[in-house]
Amino acid sequence: MRERRALILSGHLGAGHDVVAEACAEAIAAHGVKSEILDAMALLGGVRGRIGDAVFNTLFSRPAVYDGFHFTHMRRGSWVARGLDSLAMRNIWPRFMAHVEKFDPDLFISVFSTGGAVAARLRRTRDDITTVVFCTDTWLHRLWVHEETDLFLVTSKTSVASVHAFRPHARVEIVPAPARPAFYDAPSKPEARTLLGIPVDARCVLLMSGAWGLGPIAEAAEGLASSGIFVLAVAGRNEKLERRLRAAAAKDPHVVPFGFTDQVPDLMAACDVVVTTSGDTCTEARVVGRGLVLLDVVPGHGRENLMHQLELGNATVSGTDPSTLVDAVTAFLDDPERVDPPAVRSRDAWESPFLAALTGVGYPLGQ
Repeated sequence: MRERRALILSGHLGAGHDVVAEACAEAIAAHGVKSEILDAMALLGGVRGRIGDAVFNTLFSRPAVYDGFHFTHMRRGSWVARGLDSLAMRNIWPRFMAHVEKFDPDLFISVFSTGGAVAARLRRTRDDITTVVFCTDTWLHRLWVHEETDLFLVTSKTSVASVHAFRPHARVEIVPAPARPAFYDAPSKPEARTLLGIPVDARCVLLMSGAWGLGPIAEAAEGLASSGIFVLAVAGRNEKLERRLRAAAAKDPHVVPFGFTDQVPDLMAACDVVVTTSGDTCTEARVVGRGLVLLDVVPGHGRENLMHQLELGNATVSGTDPSTLVDAVTAFLDDPERVDPPAVRSRDAWESPFLAALTGVGYPLGQ
């Protein structure tokens, strides 16, 4: 019997794509499927990949421009967006097919939007490969959705509607967004606080804003700390922000600074509320059982994702003014009706629906 193999296409623009890719690989590995994860940006080639990174970073650093590009071009699939997508796909294709020919997969999963076009072309080329697109965004913009894809995996009814807006008869299944394994095994609050040296009866906030460290993190950390709240402040890969947080910690011991760290499960377990942006950190916080104060700083798809997180409950939103953020956090903590949801202690909560969806489209797993 032929060994089952899966190619998974991710992209290094933010850490969220890789989290989903790795979760998919781990889920199917338990059922004998060998997988390989590819980076779409790396498949562009050295020079083109660096250009792609630079273009994205430039757009992302200008929220008004990114909003305009996302909502005017990406969301509806204008000729500009389709042209850029086609150009990226053509550049990726030769290197991608070299992996296909070498690895010989029978399953292809894309968790990156450019992979939508790649999945469609692969399906036209190889009818023996099951093609899947998995997107955790609230609204799948036009470039995610192509005719030939066998299955779309999404995380909400709104996401289903976004696929059907472009392809009414597409097969779409709802599955929970996955988190990294460590979040399902996070310690209790007392255990985590002992580990981090946080008083058991103190108020404690985890303050983070993705790998880029977007928003008024340093100012908010100082403001929260001045009110007597312990602040676990994570800079991500933002070295300038990390320096500012360490300087704040030197002045006020209520600020506990971190750079890019793998301790986030412990930090979430120790805190009373997570202050973050509308990305995959929200899924992780909900797995651990913590409420959210959301920073409205991620443009484009981030604004759509924020609305969905508010709809899910146990969350509020704040603007970027540091004093307003401090007020939002204290109001959330003071709310007499606020109750933390129970932690999710089993990966099966997302893996079972994921495996069932693949089985339903003709790729049997979980038997």
